[in-house]
Amino acid sequence: MLHLHTIRLPAIPPEAANSFPFRVPAIASMVGGELELTADVTFFIGENGSGKSTLLEAIACAAESVAVGSDHLGQDRSLDGVRRLADCLKLSWRKRTRRGFFLRAEDFFGYARRMQELKAEAEAEIRAIHEDSERSALARSLASMPHSRTIHDLRRSYGDGLDSVSHGESFFTLFKSRFVPDGLYLLDEPEAPLSPMRQIGLLSLIKMAVEEKGGQFIIATHSPIVMAYPGAAIYSFDGGHIRPVTYDEAEHVSLTRDFLNHPQRYLKHL
Repeated sequence: MLHLHTIRLPAIPPEAANSFPFRVPAIASMVGGELELTADVTFFIGENGSGKSTLLEAIACAAESVAVGSDHLGQDRSLDGVRRLADCLKLSWRKRTRRGFFLRAEDFFGYARRMQELKAEAEAEIRAIHEDSERSALARSLASMPHSRTIHDLRRSYGDGLDSVSHGESFFTLFKSRFVPDGLYLLDEPEAPLSPMRQIGLLSLIKMAVEEKGGQFIIATHSPIVMAYPGAAIYSFDGGHIRPVTYDEAEHVSLTRDFLNHPQRYLKHL
């Protein structure tokens, strides 16, 4: 289901035109225009530094998305410049939603660490309560209940813990546990910790979230596997402007295909 419909950048503050992120060519090209989202799954693609992740982060801030990572979006110092762009964006909604999340691959490990810390803190509280001999058995049981609930909820969502399996498996577990009805999911390079097979599995999860839960996805990616999602809209940020491309027109796809067909053509220059 399309929740977010259009993204506009009416103007750039004159004093900020030569500062990041407004000086990024693809971002500057948006001034006075409109980026229309026409599919349940939209991909932003382009070389590093092209602006795709910058715009995704700004959309997340403007939409007040929940961050799955080590910091709240409003407190993440790495987003200081992006928040200035977010303040200038105008988002149009078909159905306003505050569900879903924003996730950068590099933030996942901070999130996994925090979940483990929550579990350890709850276990420590339970031990301290049961060692308090001045409380009755009933009082100890009642005092332990909220901490036991925390451990139960974490185990129900993540099993033995996101840090108890490989990075790819734990990343995959997070996706499965956090998809909710009517969510807007803003994902920055979710393929980073995933094997090719897991990337195909991610496509299946996205399809389920779209068809069964009414989800919408905007994904910045370099992966030809991920961007092969059927019916997705693909926007390239290369060349200093944002333009729609087909899957076969995407440089990531053509380069990967050519490399796989003719690896020696590239390796001979090493």
